[in-house]
Amino acid sequence: MRLLHTSDWHLGRSFHRVNLLGAQAAFIDHLVDTVREHEVDAVLVAGDVYDRAVPPLPAVELYDRALHRLADLGVPTVMISGNHDSARRLGVGAGLIGRAGIHLRTDPEGCADPVVLADAHGEVALYGLPYLEPALVKDRFGAGRVSHEAVLGAAMDLVRADLAARAPGTRSVVLAHAFVTGGLASDSERDIAVGGVEAVPASVFDGVDYAALGHLHGCQTINERVRYSGSPLAYSFSEADHRKTMWLVDLGPAGEITAERVDTPVPRPLARLRGRLDTLLAEAAYDAYEDSWIEATLTDPVRPEDPMARLAARFPHTLSLAFDPEGREESGGASYAQRLKGRSDQEIAEDFVAHVRGGGADEAERAVLQGAFEDVRADDSRQETRR
Repeated sequence: MRLLHTSDWHLGRSFHRVNLLGAQAAFIDHLVDTVREHEVDAVLVAGDVYDRAVPPLPAVELYDRALHRLADLGVPTVMISGNHDSARRLGVGAGLIGRAGIHLRTDPEGCADPVVLADAHGEVALYGLPYLEPALVKDRFGAGRVSHEAVLGAAMDLVRADLAARAPGTRSVVLAHAFVTGGLASDSERDIAVGGVEAVPASVFDGVDYAALGHLHGCQTINERVRYSGSPLAYSFSEADHRKTMWLVDLGPAGEITAERVDTPVPRPLARLRGRLDTLLAEAAYDAYEDSWIEATLTDPVRPEDPMARLAARFPHTLSLAFDPEGREESGGASYAQRLKGRSDQEIAEDFVAHVRGGGADEAERAVLQGAFEDVRADDSRQETRR
């Protein structure tokens, strides 16, 4: 059975104020062409279909066109909600849409209710695990603690129990939206840390033939059976070195996996340039980047006059400008954004306590901060379900 694994479309997202809807529409065209040309048997979309819970109307219209085109091909599609999606909104009409072969899995209660397909070698059970907010589903799944590992592990126990009750030789695929240990993050993913521990081990997916993951925006292989497709477009300059692709996965008669990457269209290459302004404007070595989206970091000891306009004269698609003067002490000169980069909400709060009080938070205080962040996250999710 041939599967096309994709995720993290983030329909409606822009790139440094550049509207990406046209590029996202070109990706959908490419997706449909790939399904047709490679004779794909099923499409897997592992979450973050939209960029936010209430997406703009043009993004909803693009999503609607995508579903119609996939349904017209007669190719089943399994799609889960991610942490950017509103699970309730994405799941509206799931039963009716399912009759057209588009199977939306947005309700945690349906984790062990697979879409069952068949080929010449027997049945394949495709389980869709939507993004699971630990504080909201812990009790429902009987998980012992509030963590991604606990709730995802409990959901996978239900999957394995259902699979064990099926005919011997039934092959299995799981879609999930999570941060798995060994994956490499980028700047454009929303933090899903709970209790300071956001990663889950790949072993949580033991017992299934293939785990199609979403959340991380770089295409990567955790192991032969656990892979991220990554986002089809770059959504931050930290993805400048990414090769944006989908996975074309062949699932063999006994669950063997072969996979190859299918490149997605690139609307414009990204480049991160660093140096003095006069050097960036004069050196021939930068000719290749004149049509790229640019993030420029200027190292001039004194901030140059009108730097953005001067850069745009050579690099008309410059989108981001930062300053890192030569000779500045690294510890004292880093910008606020640079100091926060890569740090979780919990770490930032603990740093604030240490800065204000002159000493770090103790164990009890860290637990209070952790509980507060978890309560806010859970309350946000509850408010979303009431809208």
